[in-house]
Amino acid sequence: MPEIAVIGAGVIGLTTALHLARDGRDVVLIDPNDPGSGCSHGNAGTIADYAVQPVATPDVLRALPRLLFDRNSPLSIRTAALPALAPWLLRFARQSLPANAAANAQALATLLADAGPRWRDLADGVAADHLLQHRGCLYLYKDTAALVAAKSDMAHRRALGVTVDLIDADALAALEPGLPPMGGAAYFGGAMFLSDPGALMQHLARAVTGAGVLQHRATVTTLMRTGGKVHLTGPGFDLTARHVVIATGAHGRTLALQAGDRVPLDTERGYHAEWDMPAPRLSRPACVTEAGFYLCPMDGRLRAAGTVELGGLTAPPSPHRIDRLVQGAHRIWGDLGPPTRTWMGFRPSIPDSLPVIGPSRHGTDVIHAYGHGHLGVTLAPVTAALIAAILAGSRPSIDLAPYAPQRF
Repeated sequence: MPEIAVIGAGVIGLTTALHLARDGRDVVLIDPNDPGSGCSHGNAGTIADYAVQPVATPDVLRALPRLLFDRNSPLSIRTAALPALAPWLLRFARQSLPANAAANAQALATLLADAGPRWRDLADGVAADHLLQHRGCLYLYKDTAALVAAKSDMAHRRALGVTVDLIDADALAALEPGLPPMGGAAYFGGAMFLSDPGALMQHLARAVTGAGVLQHRATVTTLMRTGGKVHLTGPGFDLTARHVVIATGAHGRTLALQAGDRVPLDTERGYHAEWDMPAPRLSRPACVTEAGFYLCPMDGRLRAAGTVELGGLTAPPSPHRIDRLVQGAHRIWGDLGPPTRTWMGFRPSIPDSLPVIGPSRHGTDVIHAYGHGHLGVTLAPVTAALIAAILAGSRPSIDLAPYAPQRF
């Protein structure tokens, strides 16, 4: 019987399993899919330690009706999913109130504070430091008015510990000569990014195997406590462990409920489009703020990634959302042509934009580690360290109350 079973082999599960195994723990990893697949490889590649603003804010609340039902907005909803999403949206609206939004921003800033150093250690520890780029990240503003309007947002981020400079059109042109003329940018000079998230996941998966973690290709459908242990079953699968870590991303709600914890987890459907090219036209990721997506330079290709569609786990990809990404990239560079490939994946989404990290209300035999939204890659090594501390019986480096499943 293994000591710890980690359910989910995305970036959170891989990093957690690796951290625990290197601490000398007996770990198994369970997932029906290839390690590091899904959103762990399809993301923008940013180590976004500057992303301290929750999705739910007073500004978003005021714009919510327009955002949700405008097919071209950065945040949209599939109409057929609206009845099922109504409870989640009500929670989201409450979290958008000023006091809640401020508390959630502080909680995000606390989690993100050492994401950069932890990523440097992780990349070095899995022989992937060549994939971790130290060239910063940009938020692009279409004109001078938009740049001026961003001052209050950047002042708020600075108050939460983020280092950022607002640069004018000339400075942006000098930094990224491949971009068309714009009003300026917010430059997060200390931020890092991955030049190939999928390759990084392969390095992580090899390190997990090298650390002695046994891996099962299986789907866990049932979690049951019995005799001081946790019994996991699924089609053709049966395993008992002393502790279980739920790291199943967007798929964690049912297992959480079986553990005795009701968590308002839902799904954001994320998209990307890629253009193969020898040298991408940017030196660093750049968020087109008015359209809500990133342009990401990656090894041998340019990736446009982002937008949020609330729509559950079963509906097919929306061609309109892909088209919107492609058209947004074409507005920057009209000669890009059609994309080489497109993709859709499922992000876990919690109304307060905070991940669920911590033990079940019934004890440390079940630990929650999911709900990271757009910050799963960024927060993977932070989450792994917190889970390891819980299972070691030591005090985590931060207060986990804002992220606990009991907060709901």
